[in-house]
Amino acid sequence: MEFSSKLLEKAVNEMSQLPGIGKRTALRLVLHLLKQPREQTEFLSQSLLNMRSEIKFCKSCHNVSDVDICEICANPKRNHQMVCVVEDIRDVMAIENTGQFRGIYHVLGGRISPIDGIGPSQLNINSLVEKVKSGNISEIILALSSTMEGDTTNFYIYKHIKDCNIITSSIARGISVGDELEYADEVTLGRSIVNRIPFENSFKNN
Repeated sequence: MEFSSKLLEKAVNEMSQLPGIGKRTALRLVLHLLKQPREQTEFLSQSLLNMRSEIKFCKSCHNVSDVDICEICANPKRNHQMVCVVEDIRDVMAIENTGQFRGIYHVLGGRISPIDGIGPSQLNINSLVEKVKSGNISEIILALSSTMEGDTTNFYIYKHIKDCNIITSSIARGISVGDELEYADEVTLGRSIVNRIPFENSFKNN
């Protein structure tokens, strides 16, 4: 792809670093921005800079937030004894959109994947175990994607909390094996949360 401007080329190259954005799509987006009023591009740039420099991670659940404790964790109407464990913030958004869950969350920040060099120490697992051992939790819902990495992470967490006096459940397999949670439709995901099963049953039947 030949460029008549080095500035345009650099902008396209940077835009194409985003997931799912190839060079042609990046060029289309950059040219669109070039046609817009300068103020609109400045608003976009400033909002991205503000997000990157000012966004926080909730000290309780590790979800993204504008303050130290996110709105979900700070809401007294939520069931703080029921914790739904998810991989990332997109899963929180997906489950919240179902309107079927009134507990709180714990965001791991990924899943165990040795092939990608991701081990338990690189995820927010220790803080989850500490939260369970504090005695303030009655149920942990493991809501990770039904992939090999998701199942491995589920089992690792279960081994570390199985002796605690709590219910450990997992979402029902309305989610197809191999599916990412964020791509499930809201009805299926909502039913999977409501019809969750004891976690030990999920691997005894496999």
